[in-house]
Amino acid sequence: MDLGLKNKAVIVTGAGSNIGRAITLGFAREGANITLADIDEHQAQAVAALARAAGAAAAEAVRCDVTKLDQVQAMFERTVARCGTVDVLVNNVGWDELKFFTQTTPDFWQKIIQVNFVGVLNCTHTALGIMAPKQQGAIVSISSDASRQGEPREAVYGAMKAGVNSFMKTIAKENGRNGIRCNVVCPGVTIPEEDGAVGANSMWVNRDSMFTAEQIVQIAKALPLKKVGRPEDVAGAVLFLSSNAVAGHVTGQVLSVSGGYSMIG
Repeated sequence: MDLGLKNKAVIVTGAGSNIGRAITLGFAREGANITLADIDEHQAQAVAALARAAGAAAAEAVRCDVTKLDQVQAMFERTVARCGTVDVLVNNVGWDELKFFTQTTPDFWQKIIQVNFVGVLNCTHTALGIMAPKQQGAIVSISSDASRQGEPREAVYGAMKAGVNSFMKTIAKENGRNGIRCNVVCPGVTIPEEDGAVGANSMWVNRDSMFTAEQIVQIAKALPLKKVGRPEDVAGAVLFLSSNAVAGHVTGQVLSVSGGYSMIG
């Protein structure tokens, strides 16, 4: 099926690793014109090369810390100068360390808040300024099923992702009149499939610090589909929600892609 994404100007934040990498390569196979925004420019450059080989109309890596509004604005300006507009924004950047709340500190809270929530505010605000005058656009934010269920060792992270869910629903209501669709994808545990799929700044750079191999087996057993997620599972949902051809009447939705971990109607 043609998703109608060929030559669309797409920005993916956190494009260099794991889910962001898979999303980028998914857009590449659809022939999109992609800006890979990542704090790890080296990793993003490597994925940009893969994207061009996979069929992207173009793919440019741009170093960008989404917690810095000036860097976000410069990255969007660079994209508009190259592509003429921004058709799709994927707010993918996320970061966490698994700790019980009593083990965390205010500095840790602030990093979680800045990366997982303020970064979404910075990118969405900038994107709306470009999309609204053109009366078109799609924004997809990556949240987490920890935002819907509550999950031990992810208290602040889950709270920020719940904020993303609510924020995107409000943005969808405010901007539907401008032809802009806004949706959320909530992954569950999503494991990188190969060592080269994550950069040095990724929360998955040391997989055992997230989950041991035994824990992954136990997680899979507890899920209805009996398997943990892979980055491509999430990418498919993002491509669907980005496409006016197949999701043109879908906005303000929060979609879990978690093997059935949460089943919220």
